[in-house]
Amino acid sequence: MSWQSYNQSLLRYPQHGFSLDLSLMDIEPSHVAALQPRIVKAFADMVAVESGEIANPDEGRMVGHYWLRNADLAPTEELKKAITGPIAALKHFAEKIHTGTIAPPSGGNFQQVLLIGIGGSALGPQLVSEAIAQNARLPLYFFDNTDPAGMDAVLAKLAKTGLDRTLVLVISKSGGTAETRNGMLEAKAAWEAAGLDFGRHTAAVTGTDSKLDQYAVAHHFIARFPMEDWIGGRTSVLSTVGLVPAALQGFDIDAMLAGAAAMDSETRKQDAAKNAAMQLAIAWHSATNGKGEKDMVVLPYKDSLVLFSKYLQQLVMESLGKELDLDGKVVHQGLAVYGNKGSTDQHAYVQQLRDGVNNFFATFIEVRKGRAGHSIEVDPGTRTADYLQGFLRGTRKALHAAGRKSVTISIPEVTPFQLGLLIALFERTVSFYASLVNINAYHQPGVEAGKKAAGAFLETLNKVRGHLTASAKNAGEIATEIDADPEDVYHCLTHLSANGEVRISIGATPAEDSFQL
Repeated sequence: MSWQSYNQSLLRYPQHGFSLDLSLMDIEPSHVAALQPRIVKAFADMVAVESGEIANPDEGRMVGHYWLRNADLAPTEELKKAITGPIAALKHFAEKIHTGTIAPPSGGNFQQVLLIGIGGSALGPQLVSEAIAQNARLPLYFFDNTDPAGMDAVLAKLAKTGLDRTLVLVISKSGGTAETRNGMLEAKAAWEAAGLDFGRHTAAVTGTDSKLDQYAVAHHFIARFPMEDWIGGRTSVLSTVGLVPAALQGFDIDAMLAGAAAMDSETRKQDAAKNAAMQLAIAWHSATNGKGEKDMVVLPYKDSLVLFSKYLQQLVMESLGKELDLDGKVVHQGLAVYGNKGSTDQHAYVQQLRDGVNNFFATFIEVRKGRAGHSIEVDPGTRTADYLQGFLRGTRKALHAAGRKSVTISIPEVTPFQLGLLIALFERTVSFYASLVNINAYHQPGVEAGKKAAGAFLETLNKVRGHLTASAKNAGEIATEIDADPEDVYHCLTHLSANGEVRISIGATPAEDSFQL
C-alpha cells in the first residue's frame, strides 16, 4: 500500500461521483499485458452485442439489455419502439394506479403490491425496492419461491391492509416457470376465498402470447406488459420487469435509466485504463487466474444495499458458471459470489476472511454520505457515519495486511441514478469477463437441467401416490412396481408423510420404513 499506488490505481468519474479503487488488488502489469489480445477481442465482442449480432448462439438470440437505457442504440426501429412504447405505457399505468383511475372493484385505491416472480424477475425488483424504498408510494411484497408457508406469511401481512386493496403483479417471460405459476395460483385461491375477482386485481409482465399472456387475457387482467426474448432474467431489472414495480412504488425510473446510460457511456470507451468495467473484469481475471480460483465477497457498507450481494450472486454466477467455453471445450468456469453488509457482517465472517483460508477477494461498496439531515455525536467529535467509514477503511487495511485483496467502489449516496450506475457497471463487467475467458454469458443450461430433474421427481411422486394402499409398503416394493430408483421413491414417501398424505412406520433403516394410507 502506498499513496503513489492509490493515485495510479484509482479510476474516477467525477461528474457522477463514482470511483473504482484497485490499489489493493496487486494486479501485475505483466498479467494485463498478457491479456491485451483478449481485451481487444472483448471490446469487439461488446460492439457486436450492442449492434444486435447473435450474442447467445446456443439460443440464437440477440442480447439487448444495453439498449434499454438508450433505445437509440437498438439496431432497428421496431426494437426501439419495443423499448420506448412499454416505458411510456407503464408510466401511464402507474399514474392511473396512484390517482385511483385504475382502482379495485370495491372502490378506493390500491395501497400495496404483491409481486410474484422468481430469479431475476424477483431479485432485481427486490434490490431496487430495498435500496430506495424509503420513498415508496406503494409497499411491495413478494412471492419469490414455491414455499407455501412463505406465501401464507406474506398473505397474512397483506391481509392487514386488505387483499381487496392489493395489486398483484405476475412476472414470467414464458409463463411456464413452475414457481411463479404456483405462486399465481396460490394468490388466485386466496383472492377467491376472500370473495374477490383475482383478474381485476392483477397485471402481468410476460412474453407476447406466452402461457401467462394467454392466462391474463382469459382472466381479464387489468394490464399486460411485454418481456422480450432478448432480455435475460438476470439482466432484466431495467426492463419492464424492474420498471413496472419501480414505477408503482413511485421511484424515479428515468433517473435509474440515466444512471445506467451514464455508466454505459463511460464503459463503452475502448481505452481499458479509463473503462471501469474493463478494469474490474481484469481485476477479476487477475484475482482468480481466469479460472474462478477465488470467490468474491461483496460488502456494501449501507443498509439499503443489503440485497446487492444477493443480486450479484445471480448476475455473476448464472452468467459465468459454465461447463463449456464457446469452442465446446470443458472449462468449468465461474466466479462464486457471497456477502452481506458492512459493518454488521464483519462480526459474522471477517475473522475467517482475515485469518482463515485465503480463497477470496473482497468488493467493498462505499456510500460516502451517511444520512440526510443532522447527526448527533456518539463520541466527542465523532458520529455514527464516522464509525461506518472507520470500519470500512480498517477492514480493507486489515485484510490487505494479511495478504487478502480487495476492490473498493465508491458512490456519493444511494439514489435511483447511482443504483442504475452500479447495475450497469456489473452487467458490463460480466460481459467483458465472459469474453476474456471465452464463454457464453447469456444462457443457463445448468438451470434448465435442474428444472428437468425437478420435473422427473414430480412424475415419480405422482406414480408413488398411485401405488399407495391401506396395506403398508416400503420404498423398495413401490420402486419395483413403478420401475424407479428406490431412493427417489423413499424421498417421495417421506414428503407425503410430512404433509399428511400417508402414515410412516420407522424401521431400523430407511429400507425398512413402511408407508400406508
